[in-house]
Amino acid sequence: MSVRQINTPKAPQAIAAYSQGIVANGFLFTAGQIGIDPQTGRLVDGLGPQTERVIANLTAVLEAAG
Repeated sequence: MSVRQINTPKAPQAIAAYSQGIVANGFLFTAGQIGIDPQTGRLVDGLGPQTERVIANLTAVLEAAG
């Protein structure tokens, strides 16, 4: 089985024993995301901006995985 860990500075770093993403046998498994800005390490204010940040974080992980 081929397994590759995904890690990008464009998404918040994992703060526990997990990875931003794992590619295994052609599947990408991503960690849950919250609205943390990877530049500041802080949660952004407001539901709309948090939702946009979550999508941006997941997009960064997807792009890093190719």
